[in-house]
Amino acid sequence: MPYKEYETQKMYYSIGEVAKLFDVNVSLIRFWENHFEILQPKKNRKGNRLFTPEDIENLKIIYHLVKEKGYTLQGAREELKKNTGEHKDQQKVIESLVRLKSFLLEIKEQL
Repeated sequence: MPYKEYETQKMYYSIGEVAKLFDVNVSLIRFWENHFEILQPKKNRKGNRLFTPEDIENLKIIYHLVKEKGYTLQGAREELKKNTGEHKDQQKVIESLVRLKSFLLEIKEQL
């Protein structure tokens, strides 16, 4: 049986890596951390923020509400308090649709 390569996933991401992932400034990530209770990154002895994959999922939801849907910070906080589970499900659907779209575009280019 051949060796299967697994996609490695980091346990912690630095704030710089997270900022690059969302294409925003590091200061915006810090700002959202202060305004959204759902974001609780761990800090090492130096005080550097370490984001878990769960924190990144929460950031995706916040980014979607604030940047893409145009919610105010207060409106996004209230929406997260009401429907956290619903938003996580919607985020998973959005990610799968984006992957499907990229796959279909690759197939189109090969034709």
